[in-house]
Amino acid sequence: MSKKKRKTNQQITTGDKGSEHDEALMTTGGHLEVLRQMLFRILGVAGTIAVVIFCIKDTTWRLLLAPSEWDFCTYRWIESAMQAIGIDFHFDEFHVNLIATDLSSQFMTHITTAVYLGVLGASPYILYELFRFISPALYENERRYSVQVAGIIYVLFILGVLMSYYVLFPISFRFLGTYSVSARVVSNITLDSYISTFVSLTLVMGVVFQLPVIAFFLGKMGVVTSDMLSQYRKHSFLVIMLVAAIITPPDLMTLILVTIPLYLLYEVSIRVVKWVE
Repeated sequence: MSKKKRKTNQQITTGDKGSEHDEALMTTGGHLEVLRQMLFRILGVAGTIAVVIFCIKDTTWRLLLAPSEWDFCTYRWIESAMQAIGIDFHFDEFHVNLIATDLSSQFMTHITTAVYLGVLGASPYILYELFRFISPALYENERRYSVQVAGIIYVLFILGVLMSYYVLFPISFRFLGTYSVSARVVSNITLDSYISTFVSLTLVMGVVFQLPVIAFFLGKMGVVTSDMLSQYRKHSFLVIMLVAAIITPPDLMTLILVTIPLYLLYEVSIRVVKWVE
């Protein structure tokens, strides 16, 4: 009789463990299903924006190719600033030919560029979906904290993109596109090279502009302090100039235009770490 009872108890215990395991599997499967639906929504939104950008070809490529023109707005702003302080300065007119060397290169570049811009345009929605996915596991204060950090990261990234579009890329293109070792050598820049350089510089500046966010997390972990950052201001300025010299062409004006906002971000980082403390 006792053997039968023990057997029954073992069956019940085994059944309980099996049901708990099945529930855990269902929970994991439910999370994977939510993740799958989220990825499909993100792909749908990004794909829709990419298709729209692909269809408005004239507007898209007018904006993308604008930094390659000699009368780009950045040059006009610099000339106006120089004249405002009493310096008669004008940029020389230049022309750089963009060519396509492969039969399908223009079409494929058009597609890849539309995909890049589609992801960039859908980035606010992507952040929203990611927050919706992780928010059930967060406390209320962590949820507010995550929203603020995500918003700051996105704003800084967009500022980096604008910095690349209006300052870094046009001046880099002007210098590198017109540089010549001999009058016999004519520069014909491929469209693939133009777009790859544009995307690379844009991503680099978007990441570099995350310096205050990086300082925030390092301050939270106690790796850096505001006194430490203040103490090494001069050293940091030299490092920032070195980084600006690496990501920009060997041109003094470009170096200055990139160094100044990066150093301002460093000063903002000091304030951020001090606020964390």
